[in-house]
Amino acid sequence: MRPTKTFDKEKVSFNLARLKKEGSNFEVVVDADMAIAYAKLGRENMELLEELLKSEEIFFDAHKGELASEEKVKAVFKTDDTLKVANIILLDGEIQLTSEYRAKLREEKKNKLIELIHKTFVDPKTKLPHPITRIENAMEEVKFKIDEFKTAEEQVMEAVKKLRSVIALSTETTKFQIYVPSNFAAKVYGIVKSFVNPDKETWGNDGSLVLELEISANLQMEFIDKLNAETHGSIDVKSLD
Repeated sequence: MRPTKTFDKEKVSFNLARLKKEGSNFEVVVDADMAIAYAKLGRENMELLEELLKSEEIFFDAHKGELASEEKVKAVFKTDDTLKVANIILLDGEIQLTSEYRAKLREEKKNKLIELIHKTFVDPKTKLPHPITRIENAMEEVKFKIDEFKTAEEQVMEAVKKLRSVIALSTETTKFQIYVPSNFAAKVYGIVKSFVNPDKETWGNDGSLVLELEISANLQMEFIDKLNAETHGSIDVKSLD
C-alpha cells in the first residue's frame, strides 16, 4: 500500500471528481473548468485528462490525503493505469466543486443570463430592452436559482418564464436558412449553437451544412455579422419569413 499523504484541511480546498464503486469512494483532484468540459465531452481524451488532473493519484479521500491502495484500484477497475482509472471516475462519477467555486460559477452564469435576456427580449410596451439592473432585480425578486452545471443558454427560457411574473418580456424573431460550405461548416455550427439551437440541420455529402433557425431580431445583425466575419462572407443567408 502506498503511504498516506496528509494535508492541512484549513489551508487546502479541492475540486474533485468522485465515483462510488463496489462500496468505496474513489477520487481525483481536478481543475474544475476543464473537468466539467471533459465530462460533457463524454469520451476518453488522455492528453486533456493529463492536463486537467492536479495530481495523478487516486484517493479514497483527497481531503484527508488518503490514497486508494493499488490493490483495491486494480481489483475494482481492472487496471492499475491511473489515467484510465481517472477517465472512468470523470465520465461515470460526479464532479464535486468547492463552495467558493460554485459561487463563482453561479455569478458568471447569472451575469451571462442577464446579458442574454437584455439582448434577446424587450418590453412589449416600449419595444426596447429592459435595463440590466431591472432584469437583475427581477431575478432577485423571483429567487431564480442558477444551475452552475448548465450554460446560460440552457437556462434562459426557464428564467424568462419566472421573470414574466414581475416584468413583461417579449421577443420578435426572424427565421433564416443558412448555407455553409464544407470548409466552414464545423466552425459555423459551433457559433450558431452559442446563439440558438437550430430548428433543422442538413449535412450534405460534400460536408456542407444547411441550417434553418429562428433568432431574436435584437441579435440578428450581431449574429449574421459574426458568421460573415468567421467565414469571410462565404455563407448564404435567406430569410424564411
